[in-house]
Amino acid sequence: MDFRYSKWDERLTRNINFLKNLLSLYNRLLLMTDGDVDEALRALEELGERFGFFNPNFSMDDFKKHLKEQDAIQEVNGKNVLTRRGERMIRQDSLDRIFSALAKDSAGEHRVPKTGSGGEKITETRPYVFGDNISDIDFLSSVRNSVRRRRGEWGDEGLNLTEDDLEVFETEHSSSCATVLLIDVSHSMILYGEDRITPAKQAALALAELILTRYPKDSLHVVLFGDDAWEVKIRDIPYASVGPYHTNTKAALQLGQRILARQKHVNKQIFMITDGKPSAVLEGGRLYKNAFGLDPKIVNKTLDEAVQCRRKRISITTFMVTQDPYLVRFVERFTQLNKGRAYFADLENLGSYLFVDYNQNRRKRVN
Repeated sequence: MDFRYSKWDERLTRNINFLKNLLSLYNRLLLMTDGDVDEALRALEELGERFGFFNPNFSMDDFKKHLKEQDAIQEVNGKNVLTRRGERMIRQDSLDRIFSALAKDSAGEHRVPKTGSGGEKITETRPYVFGDNISDIDFLSSVRNSVRRRRGEWGDEGLNLTEDDLEVFETEHSSSCATVLLIDVSHSMILYGEDRITPAKQAALALAELILTRYPKDSLHVVLFGDDAWEVKIRDIPYASVGPYHTNTKAALQLGQRILARQKHVNKQIFMITDGKPSAVLEGGRLYKNAFGLDPKIVNKTLDEAVQCRRKRISITTFMVTQDPYLVRFVERFTQLNKGRAYFADLENLGSYLFVDYNQNRRKRVN
């Protein structure tokens, strides 16, 4: 094999990093504009003029040309739109952002799995029992046990290995997993000048890319909920937008259960990203709503779904993106009934929390 060495080109490296950062900013703007390419490009151009991104060597027109050459955008009826490749690039950028955040800081410890047999070896050991795989035996620990026993029984250090001396490595089993991600798109997700929907979409896109590329046997379904709940395709996540909706958490959980009922995976779970307490339910086809406090009718009907999920062995993890006291009170009771988990996740680290919990839930040590 031949290797060719060339002189370090600092200018080329700088240009590559500049383009990479520019693409990342553009992808972020795409999520903020609900997938509107032209609006995202206008916003990028304004930022470029303000902060001097562009110059005669690389202009805004050059950037647009690059996007077209990369098959990230195309013109349809006089309007630039995302291609399938462009949508995939957003998912990949979202994934890279979260992996970068995870590399800098861990989002924390979560559920401790049970120990057992089958799967990937870990460092802990336990006594051998009939039926354990011979390949899982920790021979070093087993020999050490034999030497200790001989020393205690006979006063010598001879080796006479018996079944009682044997130890085996604990193993960790990765199970296939079906996940439904519920995203709150009620009006409060952009209220008071705080954009909560963009980080939620970015986390959803990153999780989708993780599953598609690393866990292809797993499944992910995405549900948006406001006055009602509806499923969207993964490729449509960038275009999701908030509306003048209340928060019908019950409808979202019901749809999530129906989706999971069709799945054959071992593990089934619901992830829910929300910033508000339940404020609406459907009754006889009509919307009953109350945005003030915790309405007992709405809350109790929603809590019923937490119990239903527990009976169906569906765990629910709630990611609260605000510390609203009404939301916290509701989620505490909701999580208690489902025996699930809940986190307050600041917007910058939402994706990291979601990733860590997802990976923990996939890995079980089984008996």
